Amino acid sequence: MIRDITIGQYYPVDSVIHRLDPRTKLAGTMVFLMSLFVTSSPVGYILATLVLAGCIRLSRVPFKFITRGLRAILVILLLSVSFNIFLTPGEPIFRLGFLKVTKEGLLLAGFMALRLVYLVIGSSLMTLTTTPTQLTDGLERSLRFLNRFGVPVHDIAMMMSIALRFIPILVEETDKIMKAQTARGADFDSGNLIQRAKAMIPLLVPLFVSAFRRASDLALAMEARCYHGGEGRTKMHPLQYEHRDRVAYILMLVYLLVMIATRFIRIPVL
Repeated sequence: MIRDITIGQYYPVDSVIHRLDPRTKLAGTMVFLMSLFVTSSPVGYILATLVLAGCIRLSRVPFKFITRGLRAILVILLLSVSFNIFLTPGEPIFRLGFLKVTKEGLLLAGFMALRLVYLVIGSSLMTLTTTPTQLTDGLERSLRFLNRFGVPVHDIAMMMSIALRFIPILVEETDKIMKAQTARGADFDSGNLIQRAKAMIPLLVPLFVSAFRRASDLALAMEARCYHGGEGRTKMHPLQYEHRDRVAYILMLVYLLVMIATRFIRIPVL
């Protein structure tokens, strides 16, 4: 399942979304994620669907590649939907023993499922169209005002960037270890839940060892290059807003205002 994680991976292709400033993409992602919690109307979710579909189309990233990350949250998605369907009070539709399915539960489960799916897809789209270096620069410039309060913005941005960069590396390492253990007779698919958990031990131990070794090598490499944090460092490619970024900010503002307006739209449910 870890091989299906797409957050942290970069998909190299030339598109309008790829050419946007990383600060613009960070702001757009935050606006989109906030809009999912602002609205509670079907009209709002329809608008969010259209906006997300348009961004995916502009990014030129294959839709199958983006949705592959949803497999990693399938269990959480099923649990969330089940709890909302059976535990939400309201007008009952039918009963399953002591459990009852209500109209309000079905609506809430549908909205929660869409919200969770869109959270993953929206976050994945940002990392798929932004390199780790751009993401670090964008985070650092966006949060630079916190330096006045003694917050080590550069260090935080660097740690987040390294963490995201390590995701595809660990995914690849996991795949290699699983293939090696399978060739030695390991079985990760059969048995009950406890047996599967025990079967993961030969996978997790070498994975943690490899992760710590890579972290140590990275620290030595940074020290060898005299890395001492962000103070006094310059950029080879300073971030500058262009016309397309200004247009994107205007579209974000319009989208957020419309999503807030949909909160007051009420559609009767039959």
